[in-house]
Amino acid sequence: MPDTDFLPDHLTDEQRAIITAGYEHSVITAVAGSGKTSTLAWRIRYLLTQGHDPDRMLVLMFNRSAKVDFERKLASVCDQSGLALPEIRTYHAMGLRLYKRFVREGYLPGFSEKILTEQEISYQAWLLTRRLAPEDLADEIRRNKKEFVETATGFIDLVKTGLSPAQMVFEQLDYSEKYSYLVDLFHSFEQWRKSQSRISYADMLYEPVMAIHQNPPLQQLVGNKMDLILVDEYQDTNEIQHLLLRYVAGDRARVTVVGDPDQTIYEFRGAKPEFILRRFSDEFESPLEQTLSYTFRYGHRVALLANHLIHHNTGRKDVLCHSHPTTPATGIHLHRADSDGDQVLRLVQEQDAETNSQSAILFRVWSQSVPIELKLLARGIPYRIDAGKGALFSREVQAITALLVIVTGELEHLPDMDRLEIARLLLRFPHVGLKEPELENLAQFLAGFDRQWHERLLAMDFDALAPMAARKLRKLADVLGQLRGYRGPVAGLISVYAEHTDLYEGLRSLALTHDSAEERIDTVQGFRDYLKSLNVDAPGALAHLRTLKQQAGEHRDHGILLSTIHRTKGLEWPVVIIPGLQEKYLPYSPRPSENTQTILESERRLLYVGMTRVRDTLHLITRPESRHSHLDGEDGPSRFVPELCFDLCQSLGDALATRPVDSEAPLTLNQNLTSVSLRYAEREGVTLDGTKTATAPSAGDPVWLNERVQHAIFGAGQVVGEDQTSFEVRFDKGDTLNFSKKSAHLYFSLPEGSNHR
Repeated sequence: MPDTDFLPDHLTDEQRAIITAGYEHSVITAVAGSGKTSTLAWRIRYLLTQGHDPDRMLVLMFNRSAKVDFERKLASVCDQSGLALPEIRTYHAMGLRLYKRFVREGYLPGFSEKILTEQEISYQAWLLTRRLAPEDLADEIRRNKKEFVETATGFIDLVKTGLSPAQMVFEQLDYSEKYSYLVDLFHSFEQWRKSQSRISYADMLYEPVMAIHQNPPLQQLVGNKMDLILVDEYQDTNEIQHLLLRYVAGDRARVTVVGDPDQTIYEFRGAKPEFILRRFSDEFESPLEQTLSYTFRYGHRVALLANHLIHHNTGRKDVLCHSHPTTPATGIHLHRADSDGDQVLRLVQEQDAETNSQSAILFRVWSQSVPIELKLLARGIPYRIDAGKGALFSREVQAITALLVIVTGELEHLPDMDRLEIARLLLRFPHVGLKEPELENLAQFLAGFDRQWHERLLAMDFDALAPMAARKLRKLADVLGQLRGYRGPVAGLISVYAEHTDLYEGLRSLALTHDSAEERIDTVQGFRDYLKSLNVDAPGALAHLRTLKQQAGEHRDHGILLSTIHRTKGLEWPVVIIPGLQEKYLPYSPRPSENTQTILESERRLLYVGMTRVRDTLHLITRPESRHSHLDGEDGPSRFVPELCFDLCQSLGDALATRPVDSEAPLTLNQNLTSVSLRYAEREGVTLDGTKTATAPSAGDPVWLNERVQHAIFGAGQVVGEDQTSFEVRFDKGDTLNFSKKSAHLYFSLPEGSNHR
């Protein structure tokens, strides 16, 4: 029997099974907060004590910080053991080593040791964007250089995460056709890079893997040199990384991959859950399937919520996340509020400063943060936000502020340079259709006057302009004249301006994607809603905004964190607040497409990751329930809310948290039980007494009075409205359909966990 006396007593049976597993391929599904880093470190120590050669062991991490953390953990676990430790590498470090070898072997051309910096790549992307983009984007490109450069560099990197040609990648991204120049940009960038004998960070993997892929002799050269390979965070694997692993492993190495398909949220970087779900098992014969199902981060209530939510995804492994007995209870709260900002404000005002500094507000998209940040600013509540993401410094808010300056007559108090900037903002929001030199000349002209800009615009020779520009400038002049001296609420002013200038259509026309357009529009609307809550006129709003901007400019290194769920992978906080559990944000703007189910599963994973960042208290904010004939579209509660089975999770979580350890009495819950709750209780060694959800509604409980229903053909969905003779269902697969009440009993039943509306 192998010696395992050195293993600590606190390890779970699952951890021990992974640590002491034999010499075979293995795929480990590790839930959030499961202690996988520690488990992997003990696994390596165990293998070393069995006599495995550390020089033939390869540990792969996804980035440098993960590598450093794991080196520290492994050194701690192996302290005073006298064991030589294997090298821990990132994918890119291993790729670079292979690249240099292929150069020596003559398979790849030599390259400069000076790796391309982000600044160098961005500069080339900028030059190529200006040269290759269509003329009608030229002005937008000059104004928004950073956004276009990030789009170009992101596209180049994304092409290099897989094997697909640039044209195919572009088509998969759902970009507007006017951005098809990105395909030529990719090829032009590659020509420039190779002519300079330079490589980028992405090329450290892309070039050697493509060389291996295209040259069978290289496959023999790199393969079968290792006995054991261990890969962390495998759910974030892309095609190039998966190929590299396959080639390096060859037929000799036994490979262990660790990850959680439920936490795959970086699809926009090329990650796919299919690698850990299917591809690994298909290409590494009959791996041992193991699980780390206990979380040491959060209590039963959050574990139950997370399980109920993710249970609705089909693209996953059927692993039940379970709170370990040593984990403190975690509180959960579902707030139904008309305003996310007001609800967040109530929550943070109830907490002390120290608790706020240990709390995070997590958004689906940045535009959600606008009204919340402004409310925090107005109340003097400290917060932290990523550089460049502050609401008052967004293009949209700056442009609306410029409009207020004009309407309130404050132009006459400004110096010429400030008036020039106001004019530029006005003419670009929405863009008036002039070429940049013409726009600059007009801005210079307007800046020479301290009032009556609408009259200056109306006096222009519109016949000398292109028809579209003439039409937009006349509309702008008309609305400025109409709003001159506006005395009503400032939110009404913004609505009038947006309608008369076709502002939202203007934002959509130049957007890279549907989502980026909607986020800019949401920023405008969130700002307008915040000003509406103040109930002030334009001068009052302007004075208020100046005060807020002064406060926002102060350096903040403490307070509550504002971030997006995508930026919080691998992190945790005592308190997590997730606003926006409504159709508009979670799921985010699902559009009719053949991949609707794929989009919804991705959005569920994102909410799952957000919820599982918490340790002590989780706050979820949704909209009030509605029993009216139809929910208010995007502003209605998210379809994910009923999937959470919140009341059941609260009740069962409470019972498990307070149940005496030695009690064998059944737990009685006044709730409809679900298969998830029954499985969870069984693993906890508890018997549940409750009402198992019926498979069909009773005669006294019409199906349309339930939040969730199951259709024999269309699957699960949410009842969103009814009238005297029919009811409407929004199905999880994307369709919204109307059904007769008379025949509902023939094809509808109730899904598990459904609640009476």
